[in-house]
Amino acid sequence: MTLFAVEYVYDIGRTGDLDQLRPQHRAFLSGLHDEGTLVASGPWSDAATPGALLLVRAADHDAVLKVLDADPFHRAHLIVRRTARAWNPVIGSLG
Repeated sequence: MTLFAVEYVYDIGRTGDLDQLRPQHRAFLSGLHDEGTLVASGPWSDAATPGALLLVRAADHDAVLKVLDADPFHRAHLIVRRTARAWNPVIGSLG
């Protein structure tokens, strides 16, 4: 499996919708974590464009996006940009 760094950029005009769906979004991601697909995820904490970083294990680029298609944020069109890049951590441990 390849490790992918996935960046979400949220629709800043729909913060109410993001807040409403956040529990479902986090439950979905927790399920991916429990099955070993999601290594870690979390929102950006600076004042730049709202979004998040997810570290996901998948066979290839298409597979990582396909698994994230079920994310409630994605299904509700709250993510305006979603990018996935294969990532090779050479220092440190992700467990």
